[in-house]
Amino acid sequence: MNLLDDGIVPEHAREIKAEAREFAEEYIEPNAREYFQSGEYPHEILEAGQEAGLVAQDIPEEWGGRGLDLPQLLALTEEFYRADAGIALTLQLASFGCEITYDYGSDEQCEEFVRPVAEGDQLSGLAVSEPETGSDLAGMETRAEKEGGEYVINGEKYWIGNGVEADWITLYARTGDDETNRYGNHSMFIVPTDADGYEAEHIPEKMAMRASKQAHITFENCRIPEENLIGTEGAGFWMLAEFFNHGRVVVSGHGLGLAAAAIEEAWAFTHDREEFGRTINEFQAVQHALADMLIDFERARALSWRACENVARGDRPGYWAALAKTNATEAAVDVSDRSMQLHGGRSILDRRRIARVYRDARIPVIYEGANEIQRNLIYRQGS
Repeated sequence: MNLLDDGIVPEHAREIKAEAREFAEEYIEPNAREYFQSGEYPHEILEAGQEAGLVAQDIPEEWGGRGLDLPQLLALTEEFYRADAGIALTLQLASFGCEITYDYGSDEQCEEFVRPVAEGDQLSGLAVSEPETGSDLAGMETRAEKEGGEYVINGEKYWIGNGVEADWITLYARTGDDETNRYGNHSMFIVPTDADGYEAEHIPEKMAMRASKQAHITFENCRIPEENLIGTEGAGFWMLAEFFNHGRVVVSGHGLGLAAAAIEEAWAFTHDREEFGRTINEFQAVQHALADMLIDFERARALSWRACENVARGDRPGYWAALAKTNATEAAVDVSDRSMQLHGGRSILDRRRIARVYRDARIPVIYEGANEIQRNLIYRQGS
């Protein structure tokens, strides 16, 4: 099956899609089971991705990247996540947060922090979520107080990709308490992970995406120079809103890749498995289940690519990004669930690809803004 065909992909994004598929077939797929079971960080695959020019390459050419645009990123993403979600997430988190610096930061910040990530010498991360605050960006409590020529940071962050591995993170922190302007109280900062007062530890093992590592970070009087403020103080919420519009389109690609993998497994299994003297794909109920899976997948893929086009040109980006992210990630959950059912008892075997896909598919509906929040955005921006 070739569910992730080029037909719907813009012509300029097809070359990077082919590169991504070739890399996934050589490096990601053959190692997916091993890294899922071990839960280890895939350093060697990350290095191979950096050498292949497929990691951190959304970074503009002037700062050492390839300047991949949103359609190119979506094309790459669906290929990577079809191969394995955990390894794919590690590859994509290698430059997480860099977009905020190269979009809003100074040339000096880009040269010092963004270029080494593009060149594969450093890793970045993005620290937004907190232990007691999920999707409420305006409610985050980690604070950065200005003292002389420095900011002093106190608080904690949770579920932070590369919180341990990164050389620096982009931090979203409270810098004001204006109750009349709830969305103007936060700012973005560059925080080196070797700064005094920065402590990070891996979150205990997860049920899914085990090759990707998230961290719990604590800040205790962590001092950074005022030059590490990105853009202007109080603009953090709006920076993140724009960042997440692009990110949610990419996350729709997470769902598409996972859904494609689930369908591939179901199709192969049902056409090979025999019951009552015939292969089970010959039963009409099975055929209908496979048909429904294809309907869900094709509907989600069409919406994701339409959303990608609209977000890229700035046409109600929040609305389209929320539609794509919600639909594609939920399609992955539904399709992987049906695939598990078609596999029967064998679906729960750890060595089965479908068992990994089923667990991995449950995660993207939560991150990058839980889908309940996306429905709020869709309703408010739908008129």
